[in-house]
Amino acid sequence: MLATAAIVLPHKVKPQSVDKLLPPPAPVVTARIETVAVVRPEHAYDEFIREASKAHRVDAVLIRSVIQTESAFDAMAVSPSGAVGLMQLMPELAAEMGVEDPFDPRQNIMGGTKYLRRLLDLHRGRVRLALASYNAGAGNVMQYGGVPPFPETQKYVKEVTRLIASSRRNRTD
Repeated sequence: MLATAAIVLPHKVKPQSVDKLLPPPAPVVTARIETVAVVRPEHAYDEFIREASKAHRVDAVLIRSVIQTESAFDAMAVSPSGAVGLMQLMPELAAEMGVEDPFDPRQNIMGGTKYLRRLLDLHRGRVRLALASYNAGAGNVMQYGGVPPFPETQKYVKEVTRLIASSRRNRTD
């Protein structure tokens, strides 16, 4: 563009007048980090947990306990079976729950909580059965008429309920 201006404009034009033909420089924004607040992993997603709890009427302690058991608060967790994110959603389930990006913490928590709500409704609010269904599938829970005899599922239900009880005992609010 400057080469064209040099040819077209008369030779008497001062170089400063060419600056008027150029767009103004883009504004520069600078930022400085003065303090860093360390957030423990179990509280990194509190805002999303509260939002999901309210939207789907599921106890926030239950949501947090499921997340801790499923992924230890690792939003990038991937299981050997292909479950992903904080609440370890299988791709098909994530799509069914409206989750476009299962690695997005908010979407994952909202989708996983929506599924928990569905399971709680299916089992008339019985948390142990909802948890067993979350881990082993609702079909297995129906087939066995309760928590299936799978060691992994029994351990899962025991761990999540232990975390719920511990959280309620230690609650300071």
